[in-house]
This record gives sequence, C-alpha cells and structure tokens, in this order.
Amino acid sequence: MSKHIHILGICGTFMGGLALIARQMGYQVSGSDANVYPPMSTQLQESGIALHEGYDESILELKPDLVIVGNAMSRGLPIIEALLNSNIPYTSGPQWLGDHLLRDRWVLAVSGTHGKTTTSSLLAWMLEEAGLQPGFLIGGVTANFGVSARLGQAPFFVIEADEYDTAFFDKRSKFLHYHPRTLILNNLEFDHADIFDSLGDIQTQFHHLLRVVPSLGQVIYPAGVPAVDDVLARGLWAQPETFGANAPAQWQYVWRHQARGDFSIKHAGSEWEGRTPLSGDYNLSNALAAIIAARHVGVSPEHSIAALATFKNTKRRQELIADIGGIKVIDDFAHHPTAIRLTLEGLKATHQNSRLMLVIEPRSNTMRMGVHANTLADATSIADQCYWLRAKNMGFDLSSDLVGGQVFDDVDLLVAKLVPELAPTDVVVCMSNGDFQGLKDKLVHALKDTYE
Repeated sequence: MSKHIHILGICGTFMGGLALIARQMGYQVSGSDANVYPPMSTQLQESGIALHEGYDESILELKPDLVIVGNAMSRGLPIIEALLNSNIPYTSGPQWLGDHLLRDRWVLAVSGTHGKTTTSSLLAWMLEEAGLQPGFLIGGVTANFGVSARLGQAPFFVIEADEYDTAFFDKRSKFLHYHPRTLILNNLEFDHADIFDSLGDIQTQFHHLLRVVPSLGQVIYPAGVPAVDDVLARGLWAQPETFGANAPAQWQYVWRHQARGDFSIKHAGSEWEGRTPLSGDYNLSNALAAIIAARHVGVSPEHSIAALATFKNTKRRQELIADIGGIKVIDDFAHHPTAIRLTLEGLKATHQNSRLMLVIEPRSNTMRMGVHANTLADATSIADQCYWLRAKNMGFDLSSDLVGGQVFDDVDLLVAKLVPELAPTDVVVCMSNGDFQGLKDKLVHALKDTYE
C-alpha cells in the first residue's frame, strides 16, 4: 500500500505542483487549504487527490504517514498545534522534494528577483522540444504544457528556485533544498520585505545557494550587475557563463527588429538568428539564459532557438485575455517596480502605435508595505495613462500626487471611469499578483457591453 501524504496549503502553485508530482510518483495524496477553488482544485481532483477546505484538526484523523507543511502555515493555527502535539512526521515542501526526487535528478534551477517563471517555462520547453521529456515545477501554468508541474523522465528536472523562506520551522530560502547542477541567477534586487531586512540578507541566501553547486556544474548570470557580482565575489566554485547585451558578456544578444521579434545571439565567434513571440529586452535576456542552460545538458542553440519560436508564455505573463472593438486587454503578474517598468517598455516596443493604458494594483507584501512607494511613479511613467486600485491593508498613502494617474478604492468605479476613455488600438495592461478584486472580468464584460 502506498504511503499517504497530506499537504497543508495544497492549492498554492508550488504545493499544488508538488502534489501532482507526488501522485505521479505513486503516493496517496490528500490536502487542505483555506480556499479550495479552480483551476488548481480541478487539476488536483482530476489526479485523484482528495481535497479538504479549511484547516480543522480533524484532518489528522486521516492518519497520514507524513504531513507536508506549506510556508503559509504558522504557529498558533489549531492544525499546526495539533500536528506538533502528535507523533505524525512532518516536513516542508522543498525538503520533501529535495529528499525524494531531486537528489536523483540533474536539477536546472532558475533563480533571481524577476523572470523566474518565464525563464523556467522557456527552459522546460526547449528541453521538451529536444526530446528530453524533462520534469518541472514552475510557479505558473505553462501554456505549452497546460500544467505547472510534472514528474517527467529522468534525469532532467527544471525548477523555479524561489528565495522565499521554506516553512515556519525552516527559515532558509526554499532553493537551498534543490542542489542544482545548472543554476541561472537572472538578476537580484531587494524584495520580500516581509521576511528580509535588506538586499544583503537576500545576497547571503544566494551565497549559500552557490556553495552547493558542484564544481562540474554551471552558474549562468548577467555580466556587470553589481548585486550579482557582490554575491559571486563571496565564492563561485562552478563554471561561469555570462550573458548580456554587450561585452564582456560571453553570450550577447541584440534585436534585429524588435517589433517583429527578430534577434541574434553571439558566443565564441558563432552567431545564431531567431524569432521570439516575447517582447522586451528582459525577455530576450531570459530566453538567452535558458538557451545557455539547455546547452549545458546537450541541447544546441539551434534547437533551443527553434523551440523559442513555438513558445507560448505562462498564463498572466503578458497574456492577451481579450481583444474587443480593437482594444486589447493584457494580463500580467508584475509586482516589483523593475518588472513593471521592463514589462511596459517591452509592450511599448511591440505596440508602438497604441496608447498603453495601465491598470495596476500594488498588492504584494513588499508593495503594500510601501518599500517601493517612491519608485512607482517612475516605473509606470512609460504608460500613457495609469489607473491605480488601492489594495487592502496598504501601509502607505497611495495618492495621485505620489504615483501619478488616478487612484480608486472601488473596482466598479475604476471600470466605469476607464471604459469610456478607451478607443480602438488602445492596449490595456492589468498588473496585479492577485485576483485584482475581480477587475479583469468586469472590464471585459464592460467592453463587450460597449462594443459588441
């Protein structure tokens, strides 16, 4: 009889993906979450995973062999206190994954402040198109695969390597459990102000990560980024591969025609040309990092570039969700000023004859705390107009004087103001790392009522 695992916090992207993988490995899996809802709940139930809404102590009456504790769980919750008072073994998701799956795989980990989900998805697709059938666990539903995780075939496993902490009993970054052989360190900025006090604290976690990459492994990183260089100066034992737009990067990229997605890359006297459906310098940089990582496991740049042409981005990463009356509505997850600015620059480059209308909710823990409050106006300045929705529990005064644009407390009022101001060829970009308080559905319905 297979071992029974119960997962607390199962409907999160990481834990839900872990549950799918555990099921594919032959474990009996059940789970609970505060809110059980589609699409994750549907994916899980279709895989034969029993779901329980809420964290009632009676869950432990299921007598699982092991409880995997999500990092949203904290001391004081009745289920946690009951678990600690029982003799039931427990662990974290990253620890379980590292011990039971990743130790036998060639792990390709994608880390950094921005672009992890897109770069992981790109890399998994390049390996898939090369016939390697990789396993993966990614922080979003990849459009090419239709799922966020799968076991795949040994040896290769692609994982989005998050620096957030592991569990209430393990405050190390999650990625320290993954032991990658191929590591992408895409960029590094201050984020997660709810658990880190400074950029230096985050850099220490990345230093610890570099300490476990084997000397025959590879660390892929952008050339000339001070925050990254500071980490590398503390120790780099693996083989370095650098990338960027200019020398001294070992791998260089350049747009030949950005609006069409045509680019070229150069390395060691060789040059390759290709086309990407993604926009912006940062996405071409993400793609190049994935090309280098794929090459480390034997996939040629030619094969990776061919795969790039058929790549479909992860949901909520510049995802076109509606085109009504000539007005495009794009959904994006950006939740840090740098990611916001780079995403808008990329969209502007590919929609040069359109107005860029930004609708944004600063909802992440760091954004709500006001850590980046003074940089928001600059980050969004490329948009032609900005409409801000005040998130719940804001720790600073989100005012028009501070951020520019109009600030709303009510979704319906924002939609009622926005829709009459739109015109054909406009591009509306919706940015939030949450459900946006239902705004996207209301906006699409309002546009249909107006133009159809």
